[in-house]
Amino acid sequence: MRQNTRRPYIIEGDMPNIITCPHCGAPTLSHRACSKCGTYRGRVVLTTKAEKAEE
Repeated sequence: MRQNTRRPYIIEGDMPNIITCPHCGAPTLSHRACSKCGTYRGRVVLTTKAEKAEE
């Protein structure tokens, strides 16, 4: 029983924390890399499909 009290419960209707990307302005989940431009905390960490097509 003690282990079950440590598990967080997900509240129904709890929305994820959505922010706007400071680089491109697209809506993004917080603490995740932007799926549009591939940046996280001011650095490019992912290559996007558009960047791959340019190469």
